Amino acid sequence: MTDSAPSPVDGGPNRVSGPGDPAEIVQMRLRRDFLAANGGKRAPMPGFVLLVRARQDDDRTMRVGYTVTKKVGNAVVRNRMKRRLRALAREMLPEHGLAGADHVLIGRNGGIERDFALLRTELRKALKKVVR
Repeated sequence: MTDSAPSPVDGGPNRVSGPGDPAEIVQMRLRRDFLAANGGKRAPMPGFVLLVRARQDDDRTMRVGYTVTKKVGNAVVRNRMKRRLRALAREMLPEHGLAGADHVLIGRNGGIERDFALLRTELRKALKKVVR
């Protein structure tokens, strides 16, 4: 009998937050989760679009997903944009994100060369907008 891989909640590879965080943050992987988040609240910003959907379960785990389409650029550019979005989420969501909700960051062309401090400010503003 083999042991299964650790789940994201147990500290597996999809874990975004550290131990002892107030709300656990796990990376979304399934297409159906991204499609469900599309039905939630939307906050468009110049560098990205934030989608937030509160889940109906009692799980306080915060989930986050990233997507950057081919309209943004080639694979190198898209991967750089996803790295920036991951860094942003890692920094901002533990404090400002909604526990028990799915967050999706969709990269835009404007986010590639945009100053990181400006992206941080925009994400804070977008999170405040969807909380209302």
